[in-house]
Amino acid sequence: MQKSFTDGMGREVTINFPPKRIVSVVPSQTELLFDLGLDKEVIGLTKFCIHPIEKFAGRTKVGGTKKLNIDLIKDLKPDLIIGNKEENTQSDIEELAEFFPVWMSDIFTLDDAMETITEIGGLVDRAPEASYLNHLISAGFGDLKTLALQNNIDKKVAYLIWRKPFMAAGKNTFIDDVLLTNGMTNVIDQERYPEITLEKLKTLNCELILLSSEPYPFKEKHIEEIQLAVPNAKVVLVDGEMFSWYGSRLVKAVQYFFEFQKELN
Repeated sequence: MQKSFTDGMGREVTINFPPKRIVSVVPSQTELLFDLGLDKEVIGLTKFCIHPIEKFAGRTKVGGTKKLNIDLIKDLKPDLIIGNKEENTQSDIEELAEFFPVWMSDIFTLDDAMETITEIGGLVDRAPEASYLNHLISAGFGDLKTLALQNNIDKKVAYLIWRKPFMAAGKNTFIDDVLLTNGMTNVIDQERYPEITLEKLKTLNCELILLSSEPYPFKEKHIEEIQLAVPNAKVVLVDGEMFSWYGSRLVKAVQYFFEFQKELN
């Protein structure tokens, strides 16, 4: 049976329902599909779709999120491709959409993430499972927000995602919304992911500089470099998946942020 859905970009996508051959080209959404109970339906994923690792090995790798192997995806003959506006390249998506149904998410906030989980649940015939995940996420992050207010957590932070050049998560990003929920105010005023120098960062009077584990893999050795340049801020490594993966990883992120908030007190 054919069924039509509207994706996160407002496009109407018609698929054979329920889909049996899915290619997922965003790691957090790939993990979501497996956590919704799909298994054999997910036939292709990117080289970055490493969770759950036991599912990763047996699936065809279709390149990276920004550089998909179009010919390989065509060979797989998917009846649904699931991507994301920010994480995938527009030209790749447009080419694939000429041949296959492509459903795209577009996520800026936790509410967007939960809406996307609902929509993907409907798309793959797993609505009850999606509803349960959202129940856990909503309750957990609601508690985190309450806890941050109760403990008067109000930290000015910068969240770095790249080095050479340094880049930060700015306003109008999912990371910015996660920071706010946990009592942290982003000192970066620009939208999206601007470049920033350490000299500029020093002038922003941030109390905390968070170094993400992805997409750039910041390590202990980078703490000293940044601490020397911005001596009044505390510099810490953080798990980038917890701050930026917007699928079922958010369930695991709740416990992470409970512990993280304790460190902020």
